[in-house]
Amino acid sequence: MESPIYLDNNATTPLAAEVVDAMAEAMRAGYANPASQHEAGRRARRVVEAARERIVELLGGQTGGRQPDRLIFTSGGTEANNLAMFGLARMAEDRYDGPHHLIASPVEHPSVARAADALACENWQVDHLEVDAQGVVELASLENLITDRTRLVTTMWGNNETGVLQPVAPLASLAASRGAMLHTDAVQAVGKIDVHFGNSQASSLAFTAHKFHGPLGIGGLLVRGDTQLAPQLFGGFQQAGLRPGTESVVLVAGLRTALELWHTERSARLQHLTSLRDRFEQQICAELPCAQVVAAGAERLPHTSNIAFRGVDRQALFLALDMAEVACSTGSACASGSSEPSGVLLAMGCSDEVVRGSLRFSFGAQTTPPEVAEAARRISKACKHLERQKHR
Repeated sequence: MESPIYLDNNATTPLAAEVVDAMAEAMRAGYANPASQHEAGRRARRVVEAARERIVELLGGQTGGRQPDRLIFTSGGTEANNLAMFGLARMAEDRYDGPHHLIASPVEHPSVARAADALACENWQVDHLEVDAQGVVELASLENLITDRTRLVTTMWGNNETGVLQPVAPLASLAASRGAMLHTDAVQAVGKIDVHFGNSQASSLAFTAHKFHGPLGIGGLLVRGDTQLAPQLFGGFQQAGLRPGTESVVLVAGLRTALELWHTERSARLQHLTSLRDRFEQQICAELPCAQVVAAGAERLPHTSNIAFRGVDRQALFLALDMAEVACSTGSACASGSSEPSGVLLAMGCSDEVVRGSLRFSFGAQTTPPEVAEAARRISKACKHLERQKHR
């Protein structure tokens, strides 16, 4: 039996040992409800608020001044993206007469793309930016689409399928010049590359802990201090009423520790992940003439590799790799049960052969060079076996 190799870190990452320790310590401390007014509650509240301020600082947010940036803890990236999309949209509806205009990139995660679809059903005009053949949003397309009715623009920081990085700051600057807000989904970027919220000029930024070796069940939405947001949940005063519900001190401690750990190790991690990705792609392409790295010419996240095995059915290869104990993905984990072709690759203008044959491989801080080399060997073996079967 071959040992399992996990190359699906874009779906989720294993907990770091330091995060487990921090969460266990918080559990043993027996923190009370942070919203309670007694000393036990205030003690828990101090832990939550100290973590909130430190996380904002680590992400390049403004922690002081008249309008400091705000961090709203959520259950993860999907909730953070939905809170941003609908929360910003509702404020725009209250402030301006309609019709309202939303501009989204065509390569967004489903948690953003489906939210845009929902707003379109509410009589928002929704237009989509153009991307080049590498999947990079073209600034000129925003210049052509934006109007005085544009209230919100959304583009992800780094693509969850291809790893392609987007020009968030220039897009946000252009949006702001026309009075529009920009939300960015940075779920795959935070904890992998330097993300500076202040320099991005974005109005809001979503992230989640389990993508960088933190716990499942907690994420965040960072909101600029001068940006107003309408709540989407109701029932309590927690987090200024923007996201009512009892905060988990244990999960907050895990999130903070995971982000602190990345901050301490960021240079080494960036080098490690980039090296793994590049070696993996070189070995695959050297052994398989049918292999093509998607968006190889773009600036990409260091941990994400989308490879098209031209002439090979991706679902058949995925199942063969699962049998070979190599965990990967056919695309976004949130859409992994779908047999539909990737909307990201279609927006890039990829050929049918590339779309039908692409798989996503993603690496983590705990992935080792021997694992990557062995995974490439198993992938090559499985791919050649499928090609032989096809030509029988």
